[in-house]
Amino acid sequence: MQKKISKLWKQGLNTEPEFNEQSNARVIDLKKQDISASYDQNLATFKSLFTVPDNSDVKVREFTITSLNRKGFIIYLSTMVGLQIIIESIVEPLIDDEHPSEKIPDIVSYPIASTNTNIGEITEFITAGNTALFVDGDKQCYLFETTQISGRSIEKSENEVIVKGAKEAFNERGIDNIALIRKKIKNENLLVETRTIAKRSRNNVFLVYQKDLVNEELLKTIKDKLDSFVVDSILDLSILEQYLEERPRSLFPTILYTERPDRAAAFIEEGHIILLMENSPACLILPATFWTMFHSPEDHYLRTPYGNFIRILRFLALFVAVFTSPIYIAITNFHVGMIPPDLLMAIAGTRERVPFPSIVEVLMMEIAFELIREAGLRVPSPIGPTIGIVGALILGQAAVQANIISPIVIIVIALSGLSSFIIADGSLNFAIRITRFLFIFSAGFIGIYGMMALLIAGLFYLLSLKSFGTPYFAPMTPHSFSSKDLIIRHVPMKERFRPGYLKPKDIVKQRKG
Repeated sequence: MQKKISKLWKQGLNTEPEFNEQSNARVIDLKKQDISASYDQNLATFKSLFTVPDNSDVKVREFTITSLNRKGFIIYLSTMVGLQIIIESIVEPLIDDEHPSEKIPDIVSYPIASTNTNIGEITEFITAGNTALFVDGDKQCYLFETTQISGRSIEKSENEVIVKGAKEAFNERGIDNIALIRKKIKNENLLVETRTIAKRSRNNVFLVYQKDLVNEELLKTIKDKLDSFVVDSILDLSILEQYLEERPRSLFPTILYTERPDRAAAFIEEGHIILLMENSPACLILPATFWTMFHSPEDHYLRTPYGNFIRILRFLALFVAVFTSPIYIAITNFHVGMIPPDLLMAIAGTRERVPFPSIVEVLMMEIAFELIREAGLRVPSPIGPTIGIVGALILGQAAVQANIISPIVIIVIALSGLSSFIIADGSLNFAIRITRFLFIFSAGFIGIYGMMALLIAGLFYLLSLKSFGTPYFAPMTPHSFSSKDLIIRHVPMKERFRPGYLKPKDIVKQRKG
C-alpha cells in the first residue's frame, strides 16, 4: 500500500488513492440488521458491540419483568445518564409491579422517548446517553431519554464583553444553549433540527431557525452542505466552520462565531440560521457579512447617539490599526516632502542613532507586540495582565535607551495595536492584524503607491467573497433593501425591515400603526 501511494505521488496525480474500510466487516453488517425476538441473542449482540465487561462504563442489568413474567435487560452508559432516574422510574417498576399488564408503557413511570428495531440506530441512541430496554419475545427496543451529563453552568461571556445588556453566554451543553434561545424567542415557529455529520464520532449539529422567516433555498443549501461531509469526526464548531466556508484559506471570515445567545436570537429573528453543537460554548450564524462582524452586540443596547459614537470610533480604529504603521514607513522612506519641516527634524533627531531602517524598526516592534499579546493570553490569568503591561514597558523603554528603536515608532505601534483591540469579533481581529503586516511590506516596497495597489486589490478580493450566496458587503454593495444598519444605525422605531439579501418570507419586522 505504501509503495502504491508513493508511486501515485511520483506520477503527480491529483487523485487520492482508494482506501478500504479496515473495521470489522461483520460489525458493519450487523449494525444494518434488526434486533431479534430472542433475549439471549440480543444480549450477546450488544455485549459484543460494547465490549462488555471490558468496557467499564457500559452497564448491562438483567432482571425478570414480574407483571409480564418475561426476562429483560437494560443497557446504558453510566457516565452519561441519571442513575437515580433509571433505578426509581424504570427498573423498580419493572421488577416490583405485580399487576397483570401486556404493555411496557403501562408499567414504567418514565416516559418512553421512542422505539426502534435497527441495531445501528439503537447503538447510536445508547452512546448519546439514552437507556435501552430489551424484552424477551419483543422485536422492538424501548428507548428512554435519561441523559444527564455534568457540565459548566451558564456564565458570563468572556470574549464578547459588554457594559449594558444581557450577560449570559452559551456553555458546552446543547440542551442549555437551545433553552437560552427559546427563552428569548417564545414562538412556535422556532424550529430545532438535528443533523449527524460525522461517521465515527456521530457528532450532532442543531439547526435553529424560524420557519416563517427563513429562506427555503438558503436552508436547503446549508442542509445539503452538512449532509455532504464524509468525515470521521468533527468535535467542535470551530472545526465545522472551516468545513462550511467556501474559501477556508481566506484571511477574512465568512461565518460569524458568537458565544452570546441574545445576539444569536437577534439574527434568527432577521431570517438567519444558526448552528449549535454539543461541547461548543458558541454558535455559528449563517450567512454572515462584513457588517455583521464589524458590529458589536452592545451597539443596539446603547441609546442611538452613544451606539453611533462607538461605531464611528470603531470604524476609525479599523483604519488606524491597518494603516498607521504602513503610512509611517511610506512617509519616512519615500515621501519625506509630505512631512512639515519641524516634524521632519524631530523624527530625524529621534532616529539619528538608530542603525536600522524604519521598516525593520516597525517589524521588530510589531512582532514584539504580538508576542506580548499572545503571552498575556496563554499564561495563567492572575499574571497575564502583568506580563502584558510590564513586558511592554520594559521592552519599549530598554529598546529606546539602547538606540535600537526610535521613540516615535513606540507611539506608532502602541496606537496601532490598541486600535486593533476595538474590533470585537475574534476572526475579523486576526484578519486585521495579518492585513497590517501585508500593508507594512507593501509600504516598504514602493511607499503609498504600494499601499494603494494592495488596497484596491484587497477591495476587489473582498467584493468577490460570498457567504452561502450572500455578497460580503451586502446590503451596501450590491445594494439591497434593508434597514441600512451599517456604519450609522437609526433609532429602533425606524428599523422596520429585515435584510433583503436574506430574502426572508416576511421582510417587514415592524409595521406602522
